[in-house]
Amino acid sequence: MNIYKFEVKMLIKSMLVWSLGISAGLLFYISFYPLMQADSAAFDQLMSEFPPEFLAFFGMGGELSFTSVLGYYVLTYSMIQIPIAIQATNYGLNMLSVEERELTADFLLSKPIKRSTIFFSKLLAALTSLTVVNISIWIATFIALIIFKGDETIPWNGVVLLLSSILLFQLTFVGIGMLISVSLKKLRSVLSFSMAIGFGLYIINSLGEMFTSNIFKVFSPFGHFNPTYIIVNESYHFGFTLISLLITVGTLVASYFLYLRRNIASL
Repeated sequence: MNIYKFEVKMLIKSMLVWSLGISAGLLFYISFYPLMQADSAAFDQLMSEFPPEFLAFFGMGGELSFTSVLGYYVLTYSMIQIPIAIQATNYGLNMLSVEERELTADFLLSKPIKRSTIFFSKLLAALTSLTVVNISIWIATFIALIIFKGDETIPWNGVVLLLSSILLFQLTFVGIGMLISVSLKKLRSVLSFSMAIGFGLYIINSLGEMFTSNIFKVFSPFGHFNPTYIIVNESYHFGFTLISLLITVGTLVASYFLYLRRNIASL
């Protein structure tokens, strides 16, 4: 339990920065909605001039109009999914590799502590930080929608389902990051890997939206939790959700056993 407390303490600054950054970004983008709504006709005209494939690539197509607060929120949410993914991947890549990069593995592993304890303590600490960020997004979402909804009716069931999907979305990227970190001999730049994975998988999903192909979406967690689909249907896509769940469980289990057998680099 001491490892968990130490890891959470080390993540306090990170969780605060990510919480404030993501929630402030969401509120900042939503704050432009009244300006867009005031000239909704001109905005619709502008959007009609772009090819549907172009709009779909940037998450601007679909069943929700972006002149509605919910449609505008979906566009904003799809943008903040990227930093959510980067943070989760960063934790996954960093939590098991940091001891080797900072050459503190000797100190940690010389203690009478099982590797399994280290693994689960670090994972729980990362989950704690991600939960704090998750809560901040919930709060920012409700504040934004309540302030800017006006006379519009909000399908809160769909919104709650969308927000509830964040945890599995985060854990999927944590699992991917952890599996990569225990598979590579040495990880030099965690942030570079995190950004590459986050933006790379986002682009893969965007290609799936552009070509209306589920093949691309299968390989990207962004496609598994499409905000428009969840809010419009007030349900998850069973197949994609199952894939995310299998990826999460599979990567975490594989990471656990690989970490137990890993030859930890030290001084």
